[in-house]
Amino acid sequence: MGKPRNKRKAQQKSKQQQTAPVSENPTRRDMLRFVRNGAGVLALAGGGGYFALGSYRAYAAEHDLGRIGQGKPTVVQVHDPQCPTCTALQKQTRKALRAFGECDLVYLIADIKTPDGQRFAVEHGVPHVTLLLFDADGRRVETLSGMHSSDQLLPVFRSHQAVSG
Repeated sequence: MGKPRNKRKAQQKSKQQQTAPVSENPTRRDMLRFVRNGAGVLALAGGGGYFALGSYRAYAAEHDLGRIGQGKPTVVQVHDPQCPTCTALQKQTRKALRAFGECDLVYLIADIKTPDGQRFAVEHGVPHVTLLLFDADGRRVETLSGMHSSDQLLPVFRSHQAVSG
């Protein structure tokens, strides 16, 4: 049993000899490696921050109910983010809206978990899982309650754009 221990000690000593001791005075190579790694981390963090900022701006624009009646026909979904039916309706609505350009129809969300969204739903007397269609002047022209597929929504949106645009 004595031989395996000696073998292990010899392996540990050779490993210790292979690893270079840490110097108190960093070399130029160490500094360049540090700068390279730091630049990579900064680039990654900057890219993540840029993506997060873009996502936040899109979120804020989609929840800005003050955009109703500013010259574009608008579709507003009264939405509860914890409701699976609301999430499914949101997915179908976005799918139907892909047929339109960004400037053709404005899509907004009235999140009933926020004070503005809740106030909006109460003001219009509608529950969640509802789409409200507004003309370019901000007058409500149609209400769609319940779940609808993108195939059902597409002709409604086309008609809404033609009449309101």
